[in-house]
Amino acid sequence: MELMEIDGSFGEGGGQIVRTAVTLSCILSKPIKIKNIRQGRPNPGLKPQHLTVLKILKKICDVSLDNVKIG
Repeated sequence: MELMEIDGSFGEGGGQIVRTAVTLSCILSKPIKIKNIRQGRPNPGLKPQHLTVLKILKKICDVSLDNVKIG
C-alpha cells in the first residue's frame, strides 16, 4: 500500500494536522508519514498530548507507530 507523506508545517503547522491525518489514516486504512510536525512553532515537534492521541488510536485501530517521540 502506498505511503502518504504529510507536511506537518502546512498552514499554521499545529497539532491539528497530526490528529486529523492520523485519524483519517485509521479510518481509510492507509499508512502515513508526517514530517516537519509543528515546524513553525517556538517548540516544534510532538507535544505530550499529541503522543497520547497517537497511543490511543494505536490501541483502537491496531496500528503500528514508528519513530514517534516527544519533540
